[in-house]
Amino acid sequence: MRQGCRGKVGKLFAYITRRVGMLLLIVFGASFMVYNLEAVSSDPLADLQQSTAVNKQFLINTLSRELQLDVPPPLRYFTWLKGLVAGLWGHFDLGMTRDQHPVVEYIATAIPTTFRLVIGSTVLAIVLGITIGMVTALRQYSRFDYSMTFVSFLLFSLPIFWVAVLLKQYMAIQFNDFLADPTISPSFLIPFALIGGLIMAGIIGGERRRFFTTWAVVAVGIAGLLTLMSMTKWFIHPGLGIIGIGVFAFGFAVAMTHLSTGLDDKKSLNASLITAGAVTLLYYPMQWVMNEKGSLLSVVEVLLIIQLVAAAIGYFITKVDRRSIMRTAMLTALLSSIPLIFDRFMQEFGAYMNSDAINGRPVPTVGQANQILDPSQSGNFWINSLDGIMHVILPTIALTLISFAGYVRFSRGSLLEVLNMDYIRTARAKGLTERTVIVRHAMRNAMLPLTTILVNDFAGVLGGAIITEGVFGWKGMGQLFAQAIGSYDLNLFMGVFIIGAMLTVVANLVADLLFGVVDPRIRIRK
Repeated sequence: MRQGCRGKVGKLFAYITRRVGMLLLIVFGASFMVYNLEAVSSDPLADLQQSTAVNKQFLINTLSRELQLDVPPPLRYFTWLKGLVAGLWGHFDLGMTRDQHPVVEYIATAIPTTFRLVIGSTVLAIVLGITIGMVTALRQYSRFDYSMTFVSFLLFSLPIFWVAVLLKQYMAIQFNDFLADPTISPSFLIPFALIGGLIMAGIIGGERRRFFTTWAVVAVGIAGLLTLMSMTKWFIHPGLGIIGIGVFAFGFAVAMTHLSTGLDDKKSLNASLITAGAVTLLYYPMQWVMNEKGSLLSVVEVLLIIQLVAAAIGYFITKVDRRSIMRTAMLTALLSSIPLIFDRFMQEFGAYMNSDAINGRPVPTVGQANQILDPSQSGNFWINSLDGIMHVILPTIALTLISFAGYVRFSRGSLLEVLNMDYIRTARAKGLTERTVIVRHAMRNAMLPLTTILVNDFAGVLGGAIITEGVFGWKGMGQLFAQAIGSYDLNLFMGVFIIGAMLTVVANLVADLLFGVVDPRIRIRK
């Protein structure tokens, strides 16, 4: 058995080694071609050659010497590659920019910015897109399917810069104006409630009578909730409170149990519901942990405490199938922790909005952070983090809306293809429940073709969202790439390119390895 395990590890190591060697060869070839194409197509001396300065020739000679323009591009490439390869022994060097700053410093500053900008939107788009896409596949040709197909195609066709400008106008400028007097008028309340009820009725579905009943009930509920929020000035002093946390927690408990083991599994359902109750009761004790002197460590402590409580509940509630029940309880606890933590940030919204730097307009339209935030609040983790959240909201929504549409279409098509397979009909013929057929057989196999798309999208977005960064004034990899092209900065251009290329090839390797995890039929051969 031990020899068999060693043999599998050896095969995996040999496979990874071959793949890495092949991918490095691809990166080398791509970088060589891109370097030479960019070197030939750009002319960094163009501005100087049109200059009328007395020392024109001196400046041209100096710049030519600094950029080694007298060396043919193919040879220049290997000079640049030497600095890249030197990273293997700790001397990573991508050269200097046109203004004589190390390229590595520019990239080290830009990568965290881009990561903060795109990671949330990508995860959100994947979760929402795949979830809604698979629901539309399960309810093919329903009202919900037609509606989401229309919405996804509409969003897919919209240019990102136009979406970003609309968000700045309506979700920033007009919303900030609304906060001056946060009273919802009937002209907004009635259409919003009707549209919200229509969407929920489409999701729930059913025959005509059930559809219109759901529409009416949800519309009345939304209208009542918005009226209450308007009367209590909730938009100025937002918060969920223990009641809101409880509603979310018990909702997550039911949903997670349904997806994980099914609502028929009473032990699992009881563990999730008890976990939801425990999270609700921990609301006030967790406020003490997340006090005014809190930090990121406080958030980690809250997550850890709630996870330990959930694990204990799952362990002691039964002696049979403990692993499955503990997993369901802990997933419920994880999801329930999110609104608990966000509630703590929302408690600081009033102080944040009324600070001199914000001046009653909390939703920014440009920038990554407010540089003139009140010094007395600069040490407050919750307010500083809230400022970062407010600056990232609009770019995240813009990127999510555009990416979301593609995931809806991909996941819908993938699941529809799987549902028509023979083994799905066989599983149903064996008497398995529909939930088991869908969750354990269909969805897992439907994820296989999506694996490559998901992993490569993560790599692609880290290369920079050029347009979105430009519209919202973020200085990430996208703007760095645009700057390199505009200034004919070859070293900076290649620095951004090589990071994107390496991320892409690593993503492909990860996707290949994930195939074996998602589909056990795939095995590594010598």
